[in-house]
Amino acid sequence: MDLGVSGLASGFDWRSLVDQLSEVERSPQRLLLQEQSQVEQRNTAYGALRTQLSVLQNRVKVLQEPDLFARRLTSVGDDTVLRASAASGAPLGSYTFNVTQLATNAVRQGTANIGARLNPTNDVSSLVLGEAAFSTGIKAGTFSINGQPVSIATTDTLQDVFDKIGTATGGTVTGSYDALTDTISLTSGSEIVLGSATDTSNFLAVAKLQNNGTGTISSGAALGSIKSGVALNAANFSNAISDGGSGAGEFKINGVSISFDAGSDSLKNVIDRINASTAGVTASYDPVNDRLSLSNKVTGDLGIGLEDVSGNFLAATGLTGGTLARGKNLEYSVNNGGTLVSTSNTITEESSGIAGLSVTALKLGESSLDVSSDTAAIKKGITDFLDEFNKTQALIDKETSSTTDSKGVVKAGTLAGQSDANEMASKLRSLAFASVAGLSGSLDRMARLGIDTNGDNNNLTLKDGAALDDALLNSLDSVAELFSSETNGIAARLNSYLDSTVGDEGALEQRIEGLGKQSTSIDQQIADMERIVQANRQRMIDSFVKMEEAQAQINQQLQYLQRNLNL
Repeated sequence: MDLGVSGLASGFDWRSLVDQLSEVERSPQRLLLQEQSQVEQRNTAYGALRTQLSVLQNRVKVLQEPDLFARRLTSVGDDTVLRASAASGAPLGSYTFNVTQLATNAVRQGTANIGARLNPTNDVSSLVLGEAAFSTGIKAGTFSINGQPVSIATTDTLQDVFDKIGTATGGTVTGSYDALTDTISLTSGSEIVLGSATDTSNFLAVAKLQNNGTGTISSGAALGSIKSGVALNAANFSNAISDGGSGAGEFKINGVSISFDAGSDSLKNVIDRINASTAGVTASYDPVNDRLSLSNKVTGDLGIGLEDVSGNFLAATGLTGGTLARGKNLEYSVNNGGTLVSTSNTITEESSGIAGLSVTALKLGESSLDVSSDTAAIKKGITDFLDEFNKTQALIDKETSSTTDSKGVVKAGTLAGQSDANEMASKLRSLAFASVAGLSGSLDRMARLGIDTNGDNNNLTLKDGAALDDALLNSLDSVAELFSSETNGIAARLNSYLDSTVGDEGALEQRIEGLGKQSTSIDQQIADMERIVQANRQRMIDSFVKMEEAQAQINQQLQYLQRNLNL
C-alpha cells in the first residue's frame, strides 16, 4: 500500500492542506515578485530613455562640430564647362572661370610596320593562312570576286588562294604577292569587283584589298604584323627582339624597370606588365598600323623617358625611333586675370590659389561659379536636434506622469516619483535654452533664432523660421559660436551633461546597473524562501505519511479483533 497517497488509510485529504499551507508560506515571495516586476519595468523604462538620450547626443555632436557651419555649396553657371566642389571653410565668393585650353596626355608613338614581311620571297606556296603574320587572323569561308565565290580554309596556302581566285574567275583575275612591298595584288584585263553581301571570310579586309574601279588592286599597306600572342623571338618582328641571351631582358619607362624574356614572354605579356607597373603610362599595340604606343596616364605637357637596359625591346618595337606628341596643359583665367596653368583638367588650390575649391574643366568656354554656405544642411542639423530633443522630453513625460482613465482610476507612470528622471527633463531644457555667456557674437540664446518654449511642457519649438533663416544668412559665425563654442556652446554643455548621464560611467548607466542587481537579488531571496517552503512542505508530508502508517496499523488491528471476536 502506497501510504504517500493522501488519505489512503486515514480518509483525510492532508495533501491539499499541505499545498494550501505552502501557498500561504509563499506570500512573501509573491510580494517580492511584485516588487521585482516594478524594478524590471523601471529598468526597461530607463533603458528606453538611455537609448533616446544617446540618439539625442548624436544630434548634439553634429552641432558641436565646427565643420557643420563651414560647409559649402557650389553653383556653376554653365555645367557643360565646369564641375565644382568646395571643402568646408572654403572662402565664400563669386568667380568667373574662362577655359582656353584643355589638358591632354602625351603619347609616344612607335614607328609603323615593325613586323616583318608575310614572306621573305614572292613564292607563297608554303605560306599557310592560319600561320601567316596578318594583323588579324584569317577566317575560313567564302569571299567574292566579280560575283564568283571563292572558298578558302585556314590550312590553305596563300598560293592556294591565288589559284582558287583564278579558277573561280575563269582565269580572268590573277593574284600575286610582292615580298618587296609586302602586298598582295589582283590583276585583270577589266575592272575587278570585290566582295558581296554573302561573304563569310574576312580575307579581302585582312589583305587590305578594296575596290578602285580598275583592273589592278593592291593591298593598301604592308601586310606583315606582329603576332602579339606568341613568344617575342617568334612574333615576326622585322628587327628581331633580343633579351641579351639570358632571358633577363630589361628596359625602363620613366625610370621604372620592366623585365622580359624573349623566349617565353609575348608582346601581350609585356604590354600587360607595363600597364600594371608604376611607370605611369598605358601601352597598346595597333595591329592595323603595326605599331606600339605609350600614353601618359596623366595629362599635361610631360615627357616619357625610355631606356633599353638589357636587350633591345624598345628599339625593336620602334618606340625609341618614334615620335612624341606632347601633351597640353590646362590654361584658364579667373575673373579676367592672367592665364593660369594646370597639368590636370582639375583645378586645385595649388593652381588657382583659392583654398578648398576644386574645379574640373569639361570643355572650352566661360562660366560663373559661386561658393556659398550650405545653410540647408546647417538648418537641418538644428531642426534634427530639436526633433530628438522633443522626443526625449516626450518620453520622459510619458514615463513620469500619471494618467486618469474614464473610471477615475489614476495610473502612475513607470518612473513617477523618480527624482532623477524628472530632473533630466528640466536640466536638458535649462542647458539648451538658457543664455550662453562669454560669446563674442550677438546671438547668446536659441530664442534669438526663433526657437522658443511654452508653458505646457519642456519642448523647444521653431516658432519663427524666418528668424533662423536670417541668422544663417547674415550672422552665421554667431550661430556657429552659439552652438559649437568649445567652452560655452550649447552643444558643448549638452554633450558634457549627456556624457555624465549616458556615458560608460554615467549616472543612468549606474542606475540601470543597480536596478539589474536589485532584480537579481530578489531572485536570490525568492530562491532562498522557496527552499524553506519546500523543506517545510516535505516535513509536513513526512508527518502525514507517518500518520497514515499508524492509521493503517490501527485499521489492521481493528479488522483482526472484529474477525476473532465476531464483532
